[in-house]
Amino acid sequence: MKSRFDIELLEDATETLRAIAHPVRISIVDLLSKEKQLSVTQIHEALGIEQAIASHHLRILKNKKVVRVSREGKNSFYSLTHKDYYTIVHLLLSKAT
Repeated sequence: MKSRFDIELLEDATETLRAIAHPVRISIVDLLSKEKQLSVTQIHEALGIEQAIASHHLRILKNKKVVRVSREGKNSFYSLTHKDYYTIVHLLLSKAT
């Protein structure tokens, strides 16, 4: 079992936080916490950004396993892999107010 202070574990946690630490990605995590599962089209429309930008940020979150993608026919739907990612975002947003 790895220690909480294992350097690889800490580096992975840091990279995950970096992946979330962007205004668009924070907005995506916030949005997915409320809607549970959305397509890239629904995300880009809700955030008022181009679809290519939404796809780029979703790919970053997917690569760090913050979101997962499920396919239904031609559609891809994104959801949070764990609700605690929203807890982090919620904490950060509540400190800003």
